[in-house]
Amino acid sequence: MADAYTREEQRLLLALARETLARVTAGEEPPNVDLDALPPALAQERACFITLRRREDGTLRGCTGTLVARRPLAEEVVSMTMQTAFYDPRFTPVQVSEVPGLHLEISVLTPSQPLDFADPDDLLRRLRPGVDGVTLRLEHRRATFLPQVWENYPDPRLFLTLLAQKMGAAPDAWRDPRLQVETYQAIIIEEDEAGDEFPH
Repeated sequence: MADAYTREEQRLLLALARETLARVTAGEEPPNVDLDALPPALAQERACFITLRRREDGTLRGCTGTLVARRPLAEEVVSMTMQTAFYDPRFTPVQVSEVPGLHLEISVLTPSQPLDFADPDDLLRRLRPGVDGVTLRLEHRRATFLPQVWENYPDPRLFLTLLAQKMGAAPDAWRDPRLQVETYQAIIIEEDEAGDEFPH
């Protein structure tokens, strides 16, 4: 992606997220972010998600984030790492003993854009599996799947059905004419399998 980060920038973000995870689960304060000491790209306001998975089997241990840029990326990584560790409503808080066995992934998001479509069939055609993160909005409900979710659910119909259910709506809510859809892309920054800061 055109605005991908250098290896050093990726290494710094992963180190920051890993330090945050270790500190907060041990009951300590998160690290202070000195924006002046970081590369300028990490001080730009960007939205991001933090995903935690168990190394032993790859199962999800937490994933939260924000779709709207609201603070410098380095600060957002710290904030979202804390949120994912403690406040993903699907999981119990991460314990300090779990930290060495967790794989950490940062998804830096491009700004969301409305997706225009004529009808449900047109929506299916316009989605780009493996490329687009998708947000559904219907009345007061909203939910999103990151682009990585396509790896598990490559069929657009199933993808939208599961996303509608995640939103707390009926499985076929993606066919509702009132539905609003937004898409975005993600720059994926993740540790290697051994836990080292070795980005792609």
